[in-house]
Amino acid sequence: MEAVRTKLEGVLLLKPKVFGDERGFFLESYNKRTLASCGITSDFVQDNHSRSRQNVLRGLHYQIGQPQGKLVRTIMGEIFDVAVDIRRGSPTFGQWLGLSLSAASKEMLWIPPGFAHGFVVVSDWAEVIYKATDYYAPQLEHCIRWDDPDLAIQWPHSGEAQLSPKDLQGKWFRDAEVYSGNPEISR
Repeated sequence: MEAVRTKLEGVLLLKPKVFGDERGFFLESYNKRTLASCGITSDFVQDNHSRSRQNVLRGLHYQIGQPQGKLVRTIMGEIFDVAVDIRRGSPTFGQWLGLSLSAASKEMLWIPPGFAHGFVVVSDWAEVIYKATDYYAPQLEHCIRWDDPDLAIQWPHSGEAQLSPKDLQGKWFRDAEVYSGNPEISR
């Protein structure tokens, strides 16, 4: 597996080795030793799977108190996946990264604790699976507005974004609770 550093410290684009021929393909989507060689030593405690139609936008989500690192991949369709650095004191605090993840590319994105995460579906449908390093805790979940002008994320959706009622209630970045220090240590 190749790990490509991104402009946000700790966020990695992972390119697995894919073995394919006319019959199909094979890839290792998770191997603890391989991820450790890429610098990802977190333990994963939960797998999540979502299916969404075009223009569904989920996020920007994060948890304070039980921060989650996420290993994200798309197994059907294509999404535009976004990570926002919300670690106060980080040199990239308040910056975002957006990358296309598709079933065709088979690439994965590692988003460590300390980032808000969201995605928009750009294909007709998409299925996304991700491993999380801590359990979902709705009482600790926060949401930053997807359309925050201070972040100015360039979402590539074609049409009106479809959001959940929870995501419509997201806070502006300037008003959101963020991490102070290392979220892995602050648990």
